Amino acid sequence: MALDDILLECEEQMEKATDFLKQELRAVRTGRASTGLVDTLRVEVESYGTTMMLKELANLAVAEGNVVVIKPFDPGTLKDIQRAIEKSELGINPHSDGKMIRLPVPPLSTERRKQLVARVRELAEQQKVSVRGARRDANKTLDAEKKAKTLTEDDVEAGQEQIQKLTDDCCKKIDAMVEEKAKEIMEV
Repeated sequence: MALDDILLECEEQMEKATDFLKQELRAVRTGRASTGLVDTLRVEVESYGTTMMLKELANLAVAEGNVVVIKPFDPGTLKDIQRAIEKSELGINPHSDGKMIRLPVPPLSTERRKQLVARVRELAEQQKVSVRGARRDANKTLDAEKKAKTLTEDDVEAGQEQIQKLTDDCCKKIDAMVEEKAKEIMEV
């Protein structure tokens, strides 16, 4: 395997980790209402016999400043959506009128804000582990190529330096995302 291919594969794995974290952070609640809180929520739809994301089942909107409104495309899925929201870790009780669901987003207590920041840091650490795993795999591939004599020692050393630089850049990116989200959560 060529050095460029190894680096590209490593970079793609690291990019997947940061993209995943970005999606996960969208679902972490802040003091404001946002459709991002629920759009990727998995809903088990009994009538369809499958699990779907909420955004595939309903229109999502923010109304009245701090209320998320969920209007299902199929009214038969309303109960399934409501059940999924109640089972989720959102901590918001859905209010249903038979046609749509309203999620009033209450202001967060200081204690809850700190818990959410801790959760965000935990999610970030999981993705940093993924990034370091991608670095380890790429370095193993470099060592294997060196043993097979398809890459020179200089190429391997240069590749390891580039992989470490990718790892450092990715971890800085993750840290920046966490700090931004933590600031957003702690904002009253």
